[in-house]
Amino acid sequence: MASDQYLTPLVFHDGRLVVRPTPLTSFLIMLWMPIAFVLAIVRLSIGLCLPAELAYPITSFLGVRLRVRGAPPVLTSEDLHNNKEGVLFVCTHRSLADGTFLTMALRRKVRALTFSLSKLSELISPIKLTRLTRNREDDARIIDNLLKKEDIFVCPEGTTCREPFLLRFSPLFAELADRIVPVALRANMTMFHGTTARGYKFMDAFFFVMNPRPFYEVVFLEPIPVKELRESGRTTIEIANLVQKQLAAHLGYKCTNFNRRDKYKFLAGHDGNVQ
Repeated sequence: MASDQYLTPLVFHDGRLVVRPTPLTSFLIMLWMPIAFVLAIVRLSIGLCLPAELAYPITSFLGVRLRVRGAPPVLTSEDLHNNKEGVLFVCTHRSLADGTFLTMALRRKVRALTFSLSKLSELISPIKLTRLTRNREDDARIIDNLLKKEDIFVCPEGTTCREPFLLRFSPLFAELADRIVPVALRANMTMFHGTTARGYKFMDAFFFVMNPRPFYEVVFLEPIPVKELRESGRTTIEIANLVQKQLAAHLGYKCTNFNRRDKYKFLAGHDGNVQ
């Protein structure tokens, strides 16, 4: 059912199927499953084993679509030698594949910052991950050290939302970076959802690439001078809300005050922390 057909606005829901399981769609899904299983293994293997420059054209041939808009900033080895900070990309969160498609769009590796991710997801991730501690002083030190060496990205929503809404942004990135690049991510899944709250989260990426033609759009917006905004008297919460509104306006989404804990309390009865 399309979101505009809901009787009331629906922000959170769970389950793997994108389409309603009518007899016809159920039959088509059963026919597709054996092909999808093999195709998903091939797609994931390419994404895990090959560099982004090679993975992008091969996965495109296998039906994975990526559209890139905007011009991302380029950080060279000379910039790092001259002590220029890496770029902090602030992204909307659509699935665990966000970092993979951001890497393909940039044609270079970026490190992901995460609060809560399963051990298996960390193990099979094709990009480098750094787990934050939720202690502001420790996290500030971690991010400061990383930005001296490389580009990093963070999803301040902390979790995914399937509907056209953005959850509340954590202001942590506005406290720790002097300049950020907002990135609007949009994912389209026609058969299986690549996210879950109550199911097996380590299967999220697998279900995403089981779709016949999974699609991602990566849009780089204009950099935001966070340091200048802080010096002008803006609080970090105001800056986080500003970034949220800019990304929502570009995507045509609505901003909410819901957060990760609200989603998991509603759908799964716990706070969403993964050990």
